[in-house]
Amino acid sequence: QVQLQESGPDLVKPSQTLSLTCTVSGGSITTSDYYWIWIRQPPGKGLEYMGFIGYDGGTAYSPSLKTHTSISRDTSKNQFSLQLTSVTPEDTAVYYCVQAWGGGKYGYWGQGTQVTVSS
Repeated sequence: QVQLQESGPDLVKPSQTLSLTCTVSGGSITTSDYYWIWIRQPPGKGLEYMGFIGYDGGTAYSPSLKTHTSISRDTSKNQFSLQLTSVTPEDTAVYYCVQAWGGGKYGYWGQGTQVTVSS
């Protein structure tokens, strides 16, 4: 069974870069047709898709976030990461890393990590 675990700071100052890492166990991030997604949920709001990195290293981002979002991976550590630049308090959310298959079917989720943007 695939397991995902988010890690990173729980407090980030406005204008700084938010960096989170997702460590994957029980499966390889290079497994064919696996996609690795970042999703967030701001307080009181619904889930927001941010972007993904595929098994082949290809990436895609939500149009509303693509100008300050970057997703990368470290295959030697079986990890993928999110960087969100120039954050504002509106980026305060619970951030989830998620495994999905081609076609958009979501599979395994991390437990989520709360990140607060505040001075």
